[in-house]
Amino acid sequence: MSAACRAPRSPNRSLRRSVRSRRSRATLLAAGAAAAALTLSACSSGGTSGGSGKTNFITSKDGISTAKKGDRHDAPDIDGETLDGKRLSIDDYKGKVVVLNVWGSWCPPCRAEAPNFVKVAADTKDDVQFIGINARDPQKGPAISFEKDYKVTYPSLYDPMGKLMLRFPKGTLNPQYIPSTIVVDRDGKIAARSQQPLNEEKLRKMVEPLIAEK
Repeated sequence: MSAACRAPRSPNRSLRRSVRSRRSRATLLAAGAAAAALTLSACSSGGTSGGSGKTNFITSKDGISTAKKGDRHDAPDIDGETLDGKRLSIDDYKGKVVVLNVWGSWCPPCRAEAPNFVKVAADTKDDVQFIGINARDPQKGPAISFEKDYKVTYPSLYDPMGKLMLRFPKGTLNPQYIPSTIVVDRDGKIAARSQQPLNEEKLRKMVEPLIAEK
């Protein structure tokens, strides 16, 4: 059929196409905004996922998940080389509460929460050992600079491939994002987890009940 024989386009049809186009653009913009908001709360997925069914932990409104003393799982062997080249294992701190903070120098939420960790670590040093897990930094240099900038005094394991996160059993209080924070009780069991940057109040909320479990 020649162009002269084609039926003329209906004005209503063109209007409908225009409306659909605007709706598509609005949907894309909304999706982009949602992705940006997620980036502010978690920089990266760690490659593990939470289990389903009877997980035996409770997540509060502020995003902190906790397990009752009788429902806690053993923490895995977390060991390796620190940023300053020393060997470290969380087993060295049995009898103390251990706070494991997964962070990266490239992660804005990690920078936002760093001063809170430094302060609480200093205030609780008699009962709590803070240990960082520096993940996804291809080189040590930026991570070492991060620690100097924020005056971090506690050690951090160097984990450029994120392998230490994979040692946590799937379906337990395992870390899935950067930043994530895991608190291990005095018996070496996983007691609490947060998968978002923490202010001082929330960090103390995770740590202080475990100090009181003496």
